[in-house]
Amino acid sequence: MPQTGQAQSPLACKFGGTSLAGAAQIKRVASIVRADPRRRVIVVSAPGKRSASDKKVTDLLYLCHHTLREGLSAASIFALIRERYVEMAQDLGIEGMPGWLDEVEAGMVAGAKREDSADWLASRGEYLQARLVACYLGARFVDAADLIRFTEDGWLDPSSYETIARTLGPTIASNRLSETAPESLVVVPGFYGRDANGRIKTFSRGGSDVTGAIVARAVGAAAYENWTDVDGLMMADPRLIPNARPIREVTYRELRELSYMGASVLHEEAVFPVREAGIPIHIRNTNAPELPGTWIRSTRPNAELPVVGIAGRKGFSTIQIEKSLMNQERGFGRRALQILESHGISFEHTPTSIDSMSVIMHEEELRERRVAVVDEIQRVLQPDRLEILDGMALIATVGQGMSHTIGIAARLFGALGNAGINIRMIDQGASEINIITGVMNEDYEAAIRAIYDTFVPAD
Repeated sequence: MPQTGQAQSPLACKFGGTSLAGAAQIKRVASIVRADPRRRVIVVSAPGKRSASDKKVTDLLYLCHHTLREGLSAASIFALIRERYVEMAQDLGIEGMPGWLDEVEAGMVAGAKREDSADWLASRGEYLQARLVACYLGARFVDAADLIRFTEDGWLDPSSYETIARTLGPTIASNRLSETAPESLVVVPGFYGRDANGRIKTFSRGGSDVTGAIVARAVGAAAYENWTDVDGLMMADPRLIPNARPIREVTYRELRELSYMGASVLHEEAVFPVREAGIPIHIRNTNAPELPGTWIRSTRPNAELPVVGIAGRKGFSTIQIEKSLMNQERGFGRRALQILESHGISFEHTPTSIDSMSVIMHEEELRERRVAVVDEIQRVLQPDRLEILDGMALIATVGQGMSHTIGIAARLFGALGNAGINIRMIDQGASEINIITGVMNEDYEAAIRAIYDTFVPAD
């Protein structure tokens, strides 16, 4: 542990909803914060579920808003929220919570018809939790509404970084870092800020991760610790591979490829602020802080294994277009993609050959527009053959070591062939850190296991 009084860059820490679900968890968070005096900036989420049957506070707040918009009373729903916070405050010996709750409930009722009422109310879970945690830690509470600004088009206003640095800097600059000097500690609610008109605006769900990353960059953190309820990233979905090997280090580029397939415990937008500043992210388990977790960095040494992870998703459709001399028809691919764009459809991949082109998209995007899209493709492109294949799963095999390791593709395709799995699509990015294969939905689980067993040696 760094010595007390030694000048050093702070650690920015974000604690998720499960890490703050009850008083016992908050006490655990406090012990983690106090275990390393560099942990000076704490970003918190709203309380998560205490059990599988429990409700997240944010979900209850959204339900309150919906109920009020229907012209009904939300008092009984808010009573559940009140009970949750009061119980935590009593267990932690914190006063003031009833008054904060009264203010939120009054604001909820009075502002039910305001344009920003949904965002304002949804943000109160983080607001109340930050007030509670700050009191318990004896730390300074700073409202995210005073730090984070959005532009008129909804993007983060870059001036937020300067505001955060100016506001938090004097507090966290203190070198008197110990339990007896909590004035060097700041607690900030995640998930929200203000828009260009001064109204409360939230990030998308899970946005406290983004707040943590923004704050980490603004204060020049040595690292951004993201505390959650898992041991870090795994090389494959543990629901399919129960003893999947943990990923100890992964690059931002590799994470982006894995996150695209849903294999991430981190909000995808949280990567960008810290990546630009070269600040590493450290995924940690609040309930097992002794474990090493997963480091996410700009670069990493070539690992023993060329593949860092395998991830996938079901539910894709492929439009397969064939036409003789397609390669000589200028603008063919552009027109095909423009047709999809005109119908509001985003594409995922476009594998091609000299006389054929495939466009892959999510099934739900195509479903209601299917007939119209087919008719327009037939009319505009006049293909020799047009077919739509539904029920496809995409699997990404990712690793920066793949680009300079001979035989990776052969091992991958051999694994699927030996498992009796037919490959319907192959796509490798120009960066050569991933190979995406398309298989039918019914082959998805078997394909993941076959690839994992090929590239990850048994312990």
